[in-house]
Amino acid sequence: MTDPKAQAMAVLQKNHLRVTKQRKTLIDLLVANPDRYVSVTEVDKHMRQAFPGASHNTVYRNLEEFQEIGLVELSSQSGGMVVKYRCDESHHHHFICQRCGRVQEIQLPTIDWDFLTQQLPGAEITGHSFELYGLCAQCRQLASH
Repeated sequence: MTDPKAQAMAVLQKNHLRVTKQRKTLIDLLVANPDRYVSVTEVDKHMRQAFPGASHNTVYRNLEEFQEIGLVELSSQSGGMVVKYRCDESHHHHFICQRCGRVQEIQLPTIDWDFLTQQLPGAEITGHSFELYGLCAQCRQLASH
């Protein structure tokens, strides 16, 4: 299996984005949390501690660029924007534990796009998101004690 950080660096270079100390630090943070979303506020705090001159706009712009090239998934949750390192390039969906924040990939049956577009005459579907929320097995076991 390829090293996630090396894979991320290769994606940056392939997309003609400079590999800077700030981007390496950002990737290190995200790769260190492969099974959970990290709040953008937490990312911003981490980056501004590592690089006191970094602005929130710079951090967010890097996250948006990373999303555009498929390195991360940005999502809006009740607590605000969150980000997760994207471990592969295939489209997938998640179960997210509301207690510990752990993210598990789930597989869904094929979506019947014809059925959906028939319900939305004249509309153009440009994407979708499907996430399940609840307690993971470990948190559910802790809650029952």
